[in-house]
Amino acid sequence: MTAFLVSHWLDILTTVLGLAYILLEYRASIWMWAVGFAMQSLGIVLYYQKGLYADCAMEFYYLSMTVYGWWRWLRPAQAPSPGGGGGERPISHFPRRLVVPWVLLIALLWGAIYGLLRAFTNSTVPLADSFTTALSVVGIWALAHKYLEQWFIWIAVDVVTCVLYFYKDIPFKASLYGLYVVIAVLGYRQWRRMMKGAKC
Repeated sequence: MTAFLVSHWLDILTTVLGLAYILLEYRASIWMWAVGFAMQSLGIVLYYQKGLYADCAMEFYYLSMTVYGWWRWLRPAQAPSPGGGGGERPISHFPRRLVVPWVLLIALLWGAIYGLLRAFTNSTVPLADSFTTALSVVGIWALAHKYLEQWFIWIAVDVVTCVLYFYKDIPFKASLYGLYVVIAVLGYRQWRRMMKGAKC
């Protein structure tokens, strides 16, 4: 048991941080960005060790987005609102005019990352790894803008990542992503209630 815990300590620590992160996101708390920064810094090491190279590279993007997200949440798009949760920016809808461009971007990124993983790495899961990475680019951007629909993006990412991480022997993080699916569904409902409450 001790040997198992020692060999999986980084998985366990990032899982604990990940649980704190998603609970803070559920509450729309700006402190999730600070927790996320620590989680993603450690995630770089974990994913590199496990050969999840697209996920590893994605953590560098996440690090920059945590800084951007913190800054963005502190800048109100309009008058401060109770629906803004821990930050000043209120929860809003994903702009319809951006749906098609972002879907095209996901498709292009998925194809490009898949090609890079096949050509330059020994990844055994390039299709799934590139898919979750491409979709996460949009997910973290939508979260930084506090769009309600960001939860739908994360549900898709979390389902695929849960299966992928069990396959790659990262059991604690895999279980966390399974829990993420449930919290994401609840989080969508919570944010929607907060959004409606802000309009009253």
